[in-house]
Amino acid sequence: MNVEQLAADHGALVSASPFRDGDVSGMLLRREGQPPVIGVNGAHPERRQRFTIAHELGHLLLHPGREIVLDRPVRVNLRDKTSSMATDQEEIEANAFAASLLMPAEMVRRELVKLSPAVRQDPDDCTARLADVFQVSTAAMGFRLINLGMLS
Repeated sequence: MNVEQLAADHGALVSASPFRDGDVSGMLLRREGQPPVIGVNGAHPERRQRFTIAHELGHLLLHPGREIVLDRPVRVNLRDKTSSMATDQEEIEANAFAASLLMPAEMVRRELVKLSPAVRQDPDDCTARLADVFQVSTAAMGFRLINLGMLS
């Protein structure tokens, strides 16, 4: 799945560049009268960037954002290390949106069944192979498998 194209289909511009704060992986900026911008930390691995774009797209579709007044009001959602801990309801929802978008439950189940029994018995190998199939990080796939009850 091309998440950048999906973001564009929803009117968002995606901009990747290294962030000064390495803990921030992405942000969503909405300015009145302009297309929303999904900023993604270009210094992060490509698979993490894919998840970040999907996460920010979740914010775009699900949450109004927090208004910040600079020279005019803007709305911002930031994804940082606190976001990944999923203690804020909006972050939980955006993470779930991204996981469902990039790793649909039925597709994960189908791919899991295709793996050999030996691979399915090794949680690390199983997670790594599925992460490759879905082009996500092993951490994202591990969380997805746990949340789907396929890994404990």
